[in-house]
Amino acid sequence: MTHYIAIVHKDADSAFGISFPDLPGCFSAADKADDILPNAMEALEFYSEEFTKLPPPSQPDALKGGKEITDDLAKGAFLIAVPLLRNLGKSARINISLDKGLLAAIDDAAAMRKMTRSGFLAQAAEKEIGGVS
Repeated sequence: MTHYIAIVHKDADSAFGISFPDLPGCFSAADKADDILPNAMEALEFYSEEFTKLPPPSQPDALKGGKEITDDLAKGAFLIAVPLLRNLGKSARINISLDKGLLAAIDDAAAMRKMTRSGFLAQAAEKEIGGVS
């Protein structure tokens, strides 16, 4: 899975600002720290839909060598790795094995939410990958 590095800024009395040094114009914001990664993932997904050919991601150490990022880091900014989940609009049929008790729990949880098993599992996987609680 491809990860792009984002820089996160936070000034007093403001939201977190999120930008991607490798992707000019790709940015987001988050009011709470828990929303930084999901919001960054969403921005990255939208950006990848508009610009289908993205440059390869830089390594964190290469980015840290740049003066602007070094200055931002010295002022309290930090870097995060953001996974790129592309919605390709195509379903793939898979075969997985699960404990029967876990499968029953998944089916119950999906039914309570009026979801299919596949939809529930996809949503759970996306939340896990994105670090959403």
